[in-house]
Amino acid sequence: MQEVSVEALAQQLQAENETLQLVDVREPQELAIAQLPGFINLPLSESQQWAGDIKNRLDPNKETWVLCHHGMRSAQMCQWLADQGYGNVKNISGGIHAYSIRVDGSY
Repeated sequence: MQEVSVEALAQQLQAENETLQLVDVREPQELAIAQLPGFINLPLSESQQWAGDIKNRLDPNKETWVLCHHGMRSAQMCQWLADQGYGNVKNISGGIHAYSIRVDGSY
């Protein structure tokens, strides 16, 4: 699985790259604390509710970056997406925790 840094994520967010799909697999209560713009929320714990509809929610041909708190749940999601035929999936290393430490402390 490929990983990208939170610094690379910050560059993509500044560029407002519309070709990227950004997925946040954290829980709603985690999003209430800190949430980055442009991410689709698909809580990993609710996968039974959205898994059957994933091809309508995410384009398997687009580059997809996945975020969680530290990078563990996002890694699980990346593997699952790869198993579903998503060929260009990247885990955001360190998650929003690393983003808040290394990029923007307001998150």
